Amino acid sequence: MSMSNNLPPGMAEHMKVLHARCGWLIAFGAISLLAGIVALGSVVMATASAVIIVGVMMLVVGVVEIIAAFGVRSWGRFFFWLILGALYVFAGLICLQNPFEAAALLTLALGIALIVGGLLRIFLATQMKNGTPWGWVVVSGILSFLLGLMIVIHWPASSFFVLGIFLGIDLIFIGMAWLSMGLALRRFTAG
Repeated sequence: MSMSNNLPPGMAEHMKVLHARCGWLIAFGAISLLAGIVALGSVVMATASAVIIVGVMMLVVGVVEIIAAFGVRSWGRFFFWLILGALYVFAGLICLQNPFEAAALLTLALGIALIVGGLLRIFLATQMKNGTPWGWVVVSGILSFLLGLMIVIHWPASSFFVLGIFLGIDLIFIGMAWLSMGLALRRFTAG
């Protein structure tokens, strides 16, 4: 099936390049999908892994902000960047040294954020005009609120599995997206 007839002139060339690499996309999708399934099979280990990944990212961001502090011109901004970077490094080290304690704090923060976000979404839906999808916004807000409430009610026990479940689900969706993109590109023919 030739899809290039429906594409703008320059796009067909880009699609040929992507088509040549569709195997990598399919492989990445399959690996992500498998990792998501494994994460859901062992949510406690996935939670620890998620916290360690967050800790490493915080360390990197903190070091970059500390380095960036030495490039600013004013003392006020220098100290702001330096303190912000130091806080990121500190939080990253906490995540790496005590992943389950950090998971407890991150899970509580996630639960509270979902509750607040859900309530804000419900409020915003009441401000939407007729003819807009306000009903879906309300449903989304209610689901976020209830999910956050479940997390907070079962906290701190929920901190052993919530982040792992979220990581597993995220990896499955990422894997499915990459797989579908790779398979769609495989079907693409330049003729």
